[in-house]
Amino acid sequence: MSSDEQILVIPESVITEIGHLEGFCRDVDRFLGPILASDRLCFRRRGDMESDPSFKQLIPYVILRHTDADGRPHLFTYTRGNGQGESRLHAKRSIGIGGHISEEDASGGSDPYLTGMRRELDEEVTIGAAYTERRVGLIYDPTTEVGRVHLGVVHLLELTEPLVEPNEDDISATAFVGLDRLRTDRDSLEVWSRLCLDSLF
Repeated sequence: MSSDEQILVIPESVITEIGHLEGFCRDVDRFLGPILASDRLCFRRRGDMESDPSFKQLIPYVILRHTDADGRPHLFTYTRGNGQGESRLHAKRSIGIGGHISEEDASGGSDPYLTGMRRELDEEVTIGAAYTERRVGLIYDPTTEVGRVHLGVVHLLELTEPLVEPNEDDISATAFVGLDRLRTDRDSLEVWSRLCLDSLF
């Protein structure tokens, strides 16, 4: 995605009018409903938004989970390569698939958020199993430069089989990993993945 691409953002003031949001928040509907319905939701140039914390870029963050026959959950993990859009996250391990919502996702009158979420998922991985999906949280991390300009919407996909293949070379070292191992390797994860691991699992 180029710096000139138009991406979906919401003014920070819209969020603060709803309430205080920091770290991981389970109260998705309280915030996301008004955000997606706001007439101040708009598309702006990505290059400008990356350094403007008065706007938050909406980012679907999709976690893929499979529970084995013994009842042990495993999460799909990967390492971000240099071709991934956000250079500040390169070489980090992640449990989330996702990216920006583009202006093209609003073409034809479609719901830009849901269209963009599904597009990002399809671009990055191929899922070879049936699954259910639900929204489980929001993430806002004002402690880092990248965190201050993004608002994550966390989706959890429950897969019947651990069948996921990357569609991009920059999604590398993929594996379904158990929670105990993820906690042991927690320091290698990007901030959003650590927040999700600590809050959801």
